[in-house]
Parts: sequence; C-alpha cells; structure tokens
Amino acid sequence: MGPKQQRGEATVAQVLDCALELYAASGEAGLTVGAITSASGVSAGSVYHHFGSLQGVLAALAERWLGRMLTEMTAALGRADEDARGGVEAVIRAYLGFVRHHPEASRLMHSVAVDRHAMEHGRQLRSNQEARLAPLANWLHARREAGQLAQLPVPVLESLVLGPVTAIARRWISIGDIDLDEALRTLPDHVWRSVSPDA
Repeated sequence: MGPKQQRGEATVAQVLDCALELYAASGEAGLTVGAITSASGVSAGSVYHHFGSLQGVLAALAERWLGRMLTEMTAALGRADEDARGGVEAVIRAYLGFVRHHPEASRLMHSVAVDRHAMEHGRQLRSNQEARLAPLANWLHARREAGQLAQLPVPVLESLVLGPVTAIARRWISIGDIDLDEALRTLPDHVWRSVSPDA
C-alpha cells in the first residue's frame, strides 16, 4: 500500500470515528458535514471526495460496524459445538453481546436512516458484506443438508435466526423495556424451535 492510499484510509477512519462520536452525542441531527469537519479536522472537500455525501458517511459508518458485528458472529459460530442448536445459540448470543457492548454503533446500525439506505441498496450492501455473511449462509446450508435444520431455503433460515434477535436489539436500543439478560436466556430456545428439523 502506497503512502497516498495509507493517507486516504487514515482520513476515512478519522471521519468515521468522529462521525460515531457525533452521532452518540447528538443523534442523526448532530451529524452534519460541518460538525464532522470541525471534529475531525478533515476538510469538507475531502469528506465529499471519500464519501460522496453525508448519507455516504452514514452508510460507510453503518457498514463498518455491521462488518465488525458479522465478524464476531462468525467467530462465535466457529467456536460453537458442531450441532446446529449450539450454532444458533452462539449467533444469537454474539449479536446481543455486540449490541450490549457497542450501544451507540448498534443504535446507528438499527436507525431509520440506515434502514432506508439498506432497503434502497440491499443487494449492494449484501455484496459488500458477502465475505462476512458467507460463513453463516454456508453453515446453515450444511446443517440443513445434514438434516439438523428445517428443510427451508437458506435465506428463510437466516431470517428466522436473525429476525427475532434484530427485533429484540431494536427494542432494547429504542425503548429500553427489554432485559437483555432475560432475552439471552430465553430467545435461543424460541428461535431454535422455529428452525429445528421438527419445526
């Protein structure tokens, strides 16, 4: 990697670090190009050069943290027992553990603005994260073929595993009336029942 590319990557990282701090302090309303340039020392021109727009900053920040969460989930899956139930539980625990330890980044990832972007650019986002999503999809496929999971399409299995945990995370982040410890105790069993071979 050449010096110019290194500087560019350092600039991107600096902008994204400052953007998350601004989001944590003031929400989406506080995340403006002016606030980013003031906090990071990066020029507005450089922000636009690297991200295209403020929405580009938001999307890049969400993708950065989504990638980190998926990496943790994949690692948890790799440490789990070979049985399907243990893997499902590991993914759920990793997801909720990540949300607990990174609440501001998780709030951003589950925000309306990021959801809107994901709906508009779903295929591109999926492609961008394919390397991190593939291990989960491959694991689900292998366990289904081995008869350890319900005979459903892999995208449906993925949705049944991740859908409820995403909903729990959103509720905890936005309203706060869910006990994460209780969710960690009870949710894996309910999700497992929806994807088990006997479902």
